[in-house]
Amino acid sequence: MKNLKRHCFALDLIDDELLMAEYKKYHEKIWPEITKSIVDSGIEALEIYCVGNRMFMIMEVNESFSFEKKSKMDENNPKVQEWETLMWNYQQALPVAKSGEKWMLMEKIYQL
Repeated sequence: MKNLKRHCFALDLIDDELLMAEYKKYHEKIWPEITKSIVDSGIEALEIYCVGNRMFMIMEVNESFSFEKKSKMDENNPKVQEWETLMWNYQQALPVAKSGEKWMLMEKIYQL
């Protein structure tokens, strides 16, 4: 059994029904280059949930994953940059975000 670590993030969508529907449509079949970049970074599983315009992303990563590695890979991948620019048309930072922050890492406060 693999030793996976879980990270959870939050981000908001722009509170517009049409834009939220378009965003969800993009995620029905994300670009293959994006899937490859996710897998190549050490992410084993990734899910996004939505309620209203608030989104939660759950990532399970293997030992090879690091945020620094993923960030560097993304910066050097034009297709990922294109995807991120496109997605930012639908996303908005959380009220607690600093300038330039998108998906914000959540603090685990309880586990059964």
